Amino acid sequence: MAEQTIERVGGPIPGPDGEPIPTVVADQVDIVYRIFGTGSGRGSATAALHRILRPKQAEKAAGVRKVHAVKNVSFVAYKGEAIGLIGTNGSGKSTLLKAVAGLLPVENGHIYTHGQPSLLGVNAALMNDLTGERNVHLGGLAMGMSREQIRERYEGIVDFSGINEKGDFITLPMRTYSSGMAARLRFSIAAAKDHDVLLIDEALATGDRSFQRRSEERIRELRESAGTVFLVSHNNKSIRDTCDRVLWLERGVLRMDGPTEEVLEAYEAFTGGADKKK
Repeated sequence: MAEQTIERVGGPIPGPDGEPIPTVVADQVDIVYRIFGTGSGRGSATAALHRILRPKQAEKAAGVRKVHAVKNVSFVAYKGEAIGLIGTNGSGKSTLLKAVAGLLPVENGHIYTHGQPSLLGVNAALMNDLTGERNVHLGGLAMGMSREQIRERYEGIVDFSGINEKGDFITLPMRTYSSGMAARLRFSIAAAKDHDVLLIDEALATGDRSFQRRSEERIRELRESAGTVFLVSHNNKSIRDTCDRVLWLERGVLRMDGPTEEVLEAYEAFTGGADKKK
């Protein structure tokens, strides 16, 4: 049974009745990946159709291996919270975010969301052959902004990203950007809009300290505008600076849910303090 801490500190914004407003409810969520083996006919169209129409029989025939990535996880997130997701590699953090965003199905349990969650990951695709300028417009549209809103916020997006500090990179194709520049531009596009639920996967690990400070401040602004932010990070300092609550996943199990410092201290003891100064 996962250890859970009910006490919360700071963060949630009360609704008209004085109670905090839920934005994400995860109720006994299991997420399972299926890895198909090398059974006969594995690559044929007939075999693929068989897997769709008769999945259980196909799994047995193909020697399917199941990976239980998230196990019986339950939590409630509220408006105004910034929640850190921590855990060692392969603990299920990014998998859980994708499920909250609606990009992965759950095997058991349910995930309920208020509003539309927006997932921002360092691997989120922009179009490499288009300029940064064009990607700002396309990315803004994809985030639900109007063309007028994009025009109004364009300069702010470019300035926030800092990619023009050493040249006019915004007019160059994205394929000419470093991975850090591209990640900063993705975050800047997403941060230009207020979100009901913003899911950030390691985006703050891709810039210098100045960009990280700007990002952390923007996360605080999003919370104050009654949004909810989830941040996956291996940088405990970013978690401390940004989040008032932390979920600790380990091997798919929710080990702790509580105030940031309390959970991080337990996690750092578990990892031998390897991440303490990061």
